[in-house]
Amino acid sequence: MIRLTLRSLRAEAPRLLLSALAVVLGVAFVAGTLMFVDGMRAGAYDRAGAFDRHTDLGVYPAGSEPLSPALVERVRGVDGVAAAEGELLGSGGIVGADDRPVLGYVVLAAIPTDPALRSYDVVAGRLPDRPGEVVVDAPTVAEEGFAVGAPVRVGGAAGAARPYTLVGTVDVAGTARDVGGPFVGLVGADALAVTGQRGYDRILVAAASAGDGTGLADAVAVAVGTGATVKTRARILDEAVEDAVRNLEQFNLVLLTFAAVAVVVAAFVIANTFAIVLAQRTRRTALLRLVGATRGQLFRAAVLEAAVVGLAASALGVLFGVGLAGGLNQLMSRLDAPVPGGLTITAPTVLAGLALGTAVTVGAALAPAWRGTRVAPVAALTDAAVQPTRRAGWLRLTAGALVLAAGIAALLTAGPAVQVPLVAAGGVLSFFGIVLFGPVLVPALVRVFGLPARRLFGATAGLAVANAVRNPRRIAATATALVIGIGLVSAFVVGAHSTKAGIERGVDAEIGVDWLVTGIGGPLPAAVVGELRARPELAVVHEQRSGLWSDVEVRAAHPALVGRTLTGVLAGDPDRLGPGTALVGRELAEARGWTAGSAITVRGRPLRVVAVVTDGGPAFAGSPVPAGHVVHVVDADFTVLFPDERGILAEIDPAGGITPDRARAAIEAVVVRYPTVNLMDQGAYKKMLTGTVDMLLAIVTGLLGLAVVIALVGVANTLSLSVVERTRENAVLRAVGLTRGRMRGMLAVEAVLTALVGAVLGVGLGAAVSAAAMALLSRLSDGFSVVLPLGQLGLILGVAVVAALAASVLPARRALSRPVVEALGAQ
Repeated sequence: MIRLTLRSLRAEAPRLLLSALAVVLGVAFVAGTLMFVDGMRAGAYDRAGAFDRHTDLGVYPAGSEPLSPALVERVRGVDGVAAAEGELLGSGGIVGADDRPVLGYVVLAAIPTDPALRSYDVVAGRLPDRPGEVVVDAPTVAEEGFAVGAPVRVGGAAGAARPYTLVGTVDVAGTARDVGGPFVGLVGADALAVTGQRGYDRILVAAASAGDGTGLADAVAVAVGTGATVKTRARILDEAVEDAVRNLEQFNLVLLTFAAVAVVVAAFVIANTFAIVLAQRTRRTALLRLVGATRGQLFRAAVLEAAVVGLAASALGVLFGVGLAGGLNQLMSRLDAPVPGGLTITAPTVLAGLALGTAVTVGAALAPAWRGTRVAPVAALTDAAVQPTRRAGWLRLTAGALVLAAGIAALLTAGPAVQVPLVAAGGVLSFFGIVLFGPVLVPALVRVFGLPARRLFGATAGLAVANAVRNPRRIAATATALVIGIGLVSAFVVGAHSTKAGIERGVDAEIGVDWLVTGIGGPLPAAVVGELRARPELAVVHEQRSGLWSDVEVRAAHPALVGRTLTGVLAGDPDRLGPGTALVGRELAEARGWTAGSAITVRGRPLRVVAVVTDGGPAFAGSPVPAGHVVHVVDADFTVLFPDERGILAEIDPAGGITPDRARAAIEAVVVRYPTVNLMDQGAYKKMLTGTVDMLLAIVTGLLGLAVVIALVGVANTLSLSVVERTRENAVLRAVGLTRGRMRGMLAVEAVLTALVGAVLGVGLGAAVSAAAMALLSRLSDGFSVVLPLGQLGLILGVAVVAALAASVLPARRALSRPVVEALGAQ
């Protein structure tokens, strides 16, 4: 049986080629992901202690408060401490040679001045030793044309950019401080001044001698007290590695999730392939039973065949995975993404790829192999080339209808119940309902979609429809493989467009001004708003700020703008808002017994309520403040109540009679000196907010595209095997006058109908899941509703149709390759 199985496998290798390709693609995705992440992990271990090469101890805040400069002096005075320096990481900005901010998120760090604690790799010049000196990463210096010894203007959240002397360049590539943008290093005092931070993130300590590290740690702990935690070098490195690996594991999990989708689709293709191949061996199997082969032998032979195919395809998949991992590394380097690490191939990764592909292939072939052993010996005496088509049993169809109904019910109730698990459960149950109910649902849809084709192509399309629905289980399995990939792509497409539309509606509702000034990587510098308000060309300059007071959210408001965020006025007149007055949310007024005209006190400041309003709820997600517990005060009063609170956005309107160009020039004259400030109009602001959604959609579509490709391979595979099954039938059609062109057309229509049904079901499922998610979001935040991007959904269907046409080319060539007389004699 083993020799017979291997001989059959060699003879029928072309029939299994496309199913093997499905395994190759799935395993390549998994193996390439693992190799790519292994390389990143190796790089993470190498760079975990890049900036702690000379650190013996580290002092970290015990709470949220930073470590004060005075604490650094206290640690420096401990016996056994050779050096102690404060370190912080923040964001800042650089003004380029063209007097414009250098693009990219700028990491700004405090660099130790004591040589005993310096762990930076200097490319040219030296590290800063005193205030007024700066180092910048070498690539930024080269791109901007900066020269060592020349001034470089650096600014941050604390104020406008000021010149610092460039004393050197450093290499931070591949480290935790390489985030794809410039790196700026200043001495501690300058770093605190630029970032506006009140203290350091940690204190680096170098021991005077390599003595008792534990004793020194205890002495430092006594000096810093309970407000800080002391960590040894070993603990610092362990935690750095742990953080790096944890982040990689999360990234790995995301990639492997998409890889799992591709593998599941491949399993559908493999199961369908083996079902067809074993069905076409009905007569041979019966002959083997007739000469004494047992069912167990036949079952083990089929499993062995699947194992050989799976192992060979998995080996190719691992090889393709190596190329995929290398390609990802090259892509990341071209995009300047901070993803260090080379190509790492480990034995566990190779073995995992081989085991996964083999296991999936064998697992998918078990059910077809078991059904193939049910052939009775008497079947060898019949003229049938294949076993008769079996329709799905009533138990399967009943279960499918119930599961599909449960999935639809879960999606419908997810929004009103505000339950995220119901969205996921509804999508999964609906998919499995389609799988179980597919033998009825898919052929019915094929007949419906086949009606226009019959009118266009006549009898040729009629033959294609009859061939497609001849085996309901087969076409259902083929179409279902497409449902997974296209369903997920459609869900992300609809969800992304719905989210973008919700964001844009929110901007339209809340931003009613011409210009916006936003902070880059942090809040707006305090001085920039004051300078903008001093410009006579600008009538409105309002910094969006909010602060918490007990269970109340206090918001800064501008009398000219506040009305746009209010959904209703219950009492009073919002237009009377001014210094010493406030607008109060309805829920807060009801809870406190406040009405228009009430005298209230907010953080010790007396205010008078001029209106009770219906507000849009908390200003930020996750706010601990109940909806409607909001007080609006003018900017001046807010500054008194929360003097240290800064916003990340300022709204600006020009004064009367000022043209947009003059207003923009006035704003630019101010913000040009603040490299951490960005000026944009409403359109640019919307694009900035939705840019991340577009990027995520592109990434997800690319990752899920492989699952769609595998499913389309399944369409081609099923059609190709069906051509072999219908060799004599197709020859009869050709003998009675069916032309070669019509034969190609018949197979093309069959492939298109199969792919179109799968794509339509996938788009419908994906749109339903996104609609449920948007209904849930609309309960949490106003402004979200489902948006169907008909153009992109139509493009998805069009791509599926074109790919199906391409998939029909090889089966048609095979169908027409044999002479009619020879095909008529085929068994």
